[in-house]
Amino acid sequence: MRLYIRKILVLSFFVFTSSFVRAELSIEITGGTEGATPIAVVPFGGSSPLNLANVINDDLSHSGYFKTLPEQDMLSRPTTEANVNYRTWQALGQEYLVVGQVNQELGKYTVQFELFTVVKGQKMLAYRMNVATNDLRRTAHHIADIIFEKITGRNGVFGTKIAYVTTAGGKDQKSYRIQVADADGYNSKTVASSKEPLMSPAWSADGKKIAYVSFETKRSAIFIQTLATGQRQKISGFRGINGAPAFSPDGSQLAVTLSKDGDPNIYVVDINSQSLRRVTQGNVIDTEPVWSPDGANIVFTSDRGGKPQLYRVSSQGGPVKRITFKGTYNARASFSKDGRKIAMVHGNGGNYQIAVLDVSSGSIDVLTEGDSDESPSFASNGTMVLYAAKQGGREVLAAVSADGKVHQRLAFVGGEVRDPAWSP
Repeated sequence: MRLYIRKILVLSFFVFTSSFVRAELSIEITGGTEGATPIAVVPFGGSSPLNLANVINDDLSHSGYFKTLPEQDMLSRPTTEANVNYRTWQALGQEYLVVGQVNQELGKYTVQFELFTVVKGQKMLAYRMNVATNDLRRTAHHIADIIFEKITGRNGVFGTKIAYVTTAGGKDQKSYRIQVADADGYNSKTVASSKEPLMSPAWSADGKKIAYVSFETKRSAIFIQTLATGQRQKISGFRGINGAPAFSPDGSQLAVTLSKDGDPNIYVVDINSQSLRRVTQGNVIDTEPVWSPDGANIVFTSDRGGKPQLYRVSSQGGPVKRITFKGTYNARASFSKDGRKIAMVHGNGGNYQIAVLDVSSGSIDVLTEGDSDESPSFASNGTMVLYAAKQGGREVLAAVSADGKVHQRLAFVGGEVRDPAWSP
């Protein structure tokens, strides 16, 4: 049993064969748009090298909160309020309408858009912004975030990033990369690459750094890398396991798993001073630490009860309390930003699925139906959970809404992809 638990808790050591064909991830909605709010995003007027309306449309539809109207079903294509006929959009069953224009001026683009509530026949908001060519896609994501927040009252996450690990090459020529991309899979960039395994990317709270595990010297070590400059700092390279890094909410500390004193336990490293504090004790396997949003506690996976379950301990160390009891396996926690929910891998009867734990009540909702789902990561607004899944024997990324109604698949064409982490 002990060997089985160790194998499960260090899933990231598995490797895969594939080849890099392109960097982007493609998103496919696989179910759950019932009850979504109808919205029409009309093609913007003017000229632009990027179709902003398509990006905004995709963002909103991928959220699961909105059902977007196909362009071919639009009876008119207004670009300003003066051309909007509310009755037309009411007849099409739309609740909201977005129109806009893009114009080039002095080497930059002026983007303006308006959001209307069709039922009331009123304008809800209007924005105008000047952007450079290379900022057009980011601007489209920003517009989608503004629309999402205005209608739902929640912050949007379309302007956020995701990190993940890809693997390529044959048996003797493997290549590992940590990639960072926009939340929709575009604009991917390589953060780190190696012929030895890379794993467990974790974001700092300000989104400017990533911590990860590297085996580039044939032994595990933990690094922090600044995304803007590529500069990196070695945090831990002790004998044995150095794994599962997680930034504290204030960015000053890193919770890690180390086996330098025997069995794997949870430690906290002060990033500036490199001082080390042991948080858990005992001849057990404690791993996969995550900080509570207030920084007061750390939730981790442990086999101290016989099988992997989630436990909580003060970030300063002290008594340990078990927090999961349903199912034979609960691991790899990820807090929602408000601290009320924890996404995790939930196992029962040999299947491993993504579930959400209500921290106050202890109730568990299983969100997915796979048999090998892992590595959940909450979106910063708490609406979606990103995770790794298997499809046809291949590793892919997937996302599910926090209520389990909306499902998406993010495929990396020509390669394997795993260990996702959603940025703040």
